[in-house]
Amino acid sequence: MALNNTYDARLVQQETAVGAGVQILLLALIGTAIGMGPAGWVTGLAFAIATWAVLSRALHRAGSRTFGPANRVTLGRATLVGGVTALVADSFQDSPPVSLFVGLTAVALILDGVDGKVARRTGTSTPLGARFDMEVDAFLILVLSVYVSMAMGPWVLLIGAMRYVFVAAARVWPWLTAPLPPSTARKTVAALQGVLLLVAASAYLPHVVNVGVVALALGLLVWSFGRDVLWLFRTHRVTQAIPVTVELRARRELVAS
Repeated sequence: MALNNTYDARLVQQETAVGAGVQILLLALIGTAIGMGPAGWVTGLAFAIATWAVLSRALHRAGSRTFGPANRVTLGRATLVGGVTALVADSFQDSPPVSLFVGLTAVALILDGVDGKVARRTGTSTPLGARFDMEVDAFLILVLSVYVSMAMGPWVLLIGAMRYVFVAAARVWPWLTAPLPPSTARKTVAALQGVLLLVAASAYLPHVVNVGVVALALGLLVWSFGRDVLWLFRTHRVTQAIPVTVELRARRELVAS
């Protein structure tokens, strides 16, 4: 049994290594096609190495014996996000071809709805897979917000930074880590962020319209996060009040007796 576990663990690690190799291959193809500069190469390679290292460590900690079909889809999305990240880094020197940028981003966004369905249909849903999917989504939004901010200003960065600010705040206020109830509105707002940022990034619409599109994305995100934080805060206050109420009731009963 121990040998089988070791063998399975090695297969899992091999899949993450293959993912890193595919990422490097994609960077090579992009670099050959557009003559990508050093900034794009360094950023893309750093993304590939970081993804491989973090994912390998997470799989090892979780004791995963198989990588799973849904995680393969998410890893494919991560590979595309790595390509988009390299293009954005390179865009500080030269603007990337719009068709290539939009194509890679659009496929990554479309696949966002695939990995979850695959996990449910194959019965391979795991907390690690859900976290992997969420982190890939969050990073793509961050990268897109960086790209759009170059044309519209630093305020756009609030879209990409909001999730990371929430995570940082949860270290100070642990009650922010409490599970949230399922919400179609939350999922819809999250999905719209990438679509609206891509619309603005493509520059197919007039600048004024694009500013309105991004402002709409930010407004929806602020509303969604604000609603969730308020719900968590109220739930935390109720939870904190229950032990106090129970203690007071116990004291009254003790005095009465």
